[in-house]
Amino acid sequence: MHYNTALRAYGAKRIEEIETADILIGIPCFNNEKTIERVIQMITHGLSKHYKKMRSVLFIADGGSTDDTREVAREFQLKPWQEKIVTIYRGPGGKGTALRSVFEAANRLKIKACAVVDSDLRSITPDWVKYLLDPVLDNGYQFVAPVYVRHKYDGTITNNIVYNLTRALYGKRIRQPIGGDFAISRDVISFYVDKDVWETDIARFGIDAWMTTSVVAHNFRMCQSNLGVKIHDAKDPSQHLAPMFRQVMWTVFALMEEYEGYWKNVKGSEALETFGYEGTLEPEAVNINLDGMIENFKVGFQQFSALWHDIFSTESFQYIKEASEQDSSNFHLPTDAWVRILYELAATFHSWKINRHKLIDLMTPLYYARVASFVRQTWDMSSKEAEVLVEEQAVKFEEHKDYLIRMWDEKDAIGPGTTA
Repeated sequence: MHYNTALRAYGAKRIEEIETADILIGIPCFNNEKTIERVIQMITHGLSKHYKKMRSVLFIADGGSTDDTREVAREFQLKPWQEKIVTIYRGPGGKGTALRSVFEAANRLKIKACAVVDSDLRSITPDWVKYLLDPVLDNGYQFVAPVYVRHKYDGTITNNIVYNLTRALYGKRIRQPIGGDFAISRDVISFYVDKDVWETDIARFGIDAWMTTSVVAHNFRMCQSNLGVKIHDAKDPSQHLAPMFRQVMWTVFALMEEYEGYWKNVKGSEALETFGYEGTLEPEAVNINLDGMIENFKVGFQQFSALWHDIFSTESFQYIKEASEQDSSNFHLPTDAWVRILYELAATFHSWKINRHKLIDLMTPLYYARVASFVRQTWDMSSKEAEVLVEEQAVKFEEHKDYLIRMWDEKDAIGPGTTA
């Protein structure tokens, strides 16, 4: 079924009644009855504290929650001069459709700035509203990416893959390219609404990577804002992150194809201007099952080693094989090996025109191996100390970018391998 809008009749009618507004804050949600009240409370306080003279709308985009998320959201009383819309979005299930409904609402209301925050946040404060919106309203930025203090084992897909690739490919040090909390200007909203990605696979977990990459590749003005510590319903990578991982990787690799002409000409990277919170905090611990991740990798090696042998260079495969023979006390997949592995996978994705989902499935155990190696390496470090390693890894991705381009062009010339 084709959906020409993500807004239901009720939401569209409320937007007509409100007519116009200055600020819209979107909250995509699904079964978040325990956390959404605090998120709404912090936003209404923040808008009241920092933007009392501006017309504000809270837009709660629900994915059909089976708990009381919508009821809790409806019952919370905002300040009298603030508006609230609580609605189920129309279209394929997933965060992308929720965001589509938020952007369509913001577009129709002709707002000046739109911010989006996750519905499972437990560390949000009223000042997040200011940190996100001020760079758009006062400094003319068009996209504000978040920076958080996160526990060293929260955000493993970002730390080990997406930050490195975004920085090396597109030349911008966007620390949280799939952060979930961001702000955009009216012209970026129009740009997003007009794109035809909303009914594709990208519009599920891949949407954050798509939004960030599109903004960079189309030269919108970007900055970051430090929101302080991020505490949310973090997930153990060994159990919960595989579906998200597959969708994020598909999106990142597909965008590499779309913007090949852009990233091949980018050398090095540059820091972004960063606003927001200036203190330091230690985040809440995230539990991680190291043995579970190593076991997932070893099972993957038993299943896929013949295919990995065909896909990867001899050197990369040797690193993978060595890791498969190690136990948790000395488990290690070196950073240099990980850089090569990811770059070879990206080039293979580019050369395979069929069975690409299979290729992404083959990657998942390797991701577990890399995260397990990072956990072993940082076991006795603070989150701040572990961040130094994340930065060192990102630099290596930049330094080996010519290897990616060589692999990309070689595999392009050869075409799909026999294993496809």
